[in-house]
Amino acid sequence: MAQQENTKRTIKPNTKRSPKHGTASTTLRRTLRREAPSTVGLLVDEQDFAAMRRYRTFPFDDHAAYLHQVEGLLKSMTAQGMHTTVALFDPEDYAEFCAESGLDADTGASRSRFTAEIAAAGATIAYTGQRLTDLIPLLVSRAVRQATWEYATLLLADLGACADCGQDIGRAAFDRASHLLTRLLETAGPGTHHLVCSTPTDNDQLLAVLHTHRDATGPVRLDASEGAEFATVLAVAIALETPGGVVLRTSTPDSPDRVHGWRLTHGALAPLTAGEVFDAYCTDADTGEPVSPESGVEYCAGFDIGADPAEPHR
Repeated sequence: MAQQENTKRTIKPNTKRSPKHGTASTTLRRTLRREAPSTVGLLVDEQDFAAMRRYRTFPFDDHAAYLHQVEGLLKSMTAQGMHTTVALFDPEDYAEFCAESGLDADTGASRSRFTAEIAAAGATIAYTGQRLTDLIPLLVSRAVRQATWEYATLLLADLGACADCGQDIGRAAFDRASHLLTRLLETAGPGTHHLVCSTPTDNDQLLAVLHTHRDATGPVRLDASEGAEFATVLAVAIALETPGGVVLRTSTPDSPDRVHGWRLTHGALAPLTAGEVFDAYCTDADTGEPVSPESGVEYCAGFDIGADPAEPHR
């Protein structure tokens, strides 16, 4: 009995100190948690959602309810002061990742690990409180852009060296594309510019989009990653000598938008006529059917961008 009483006397002081120590530790962990970035993998469409339902541990059976729960989670994490990004969760890529890594795909831990992997290397969008209906199109667009850039980069890397001069053909094509883009933006003048470059390949139609702005005085302002992606797609057209094309749409205050166009020929941008620009802009790319021209838009011939002559490579 005495031994029991001693034990109680020994334990009692520790019990009083324990909550204070535990409370401090919990507060510190919460502080660290707020400072640790988080990523949520998102199944954006019904098809991807249906593919994940084959896993027993995937807890959702309705896509709309799933999106509602994800949005609630994002809002709660933001309310806690946490920086959160959203990544595109692709079920096919997930299955391949688990097979290559020797992971059981039917576990939450594997889904979490895959989400961390795509956050490090894939396309993400920062969540700042926007609605999912606004976020999803941006996320899909960014994922498509990244996939296009990766594919175009691989095409350029596989071309090897020029048989005449020994220079890396992909590198030379990218340098040429960067030169053409720089000259085009410098010659376009002030305004908000929207550029589109398209070129066919054996497997797909590559498309790159670039948004820039230039004041009446000052340099062109553009996103560096968008510029690199655009130059890479243009470089593929140069290196493979495919029928690539570039369209420029310029907006300035109190004036109608102007649309110009060029075709890529022997490493140079050859201006299209106003009629050719109209035909290209007012034709459905999938069906070939004519599309009504936009009101308040002028379809103009391409202009000389003053680029240096191209050096051919084989």
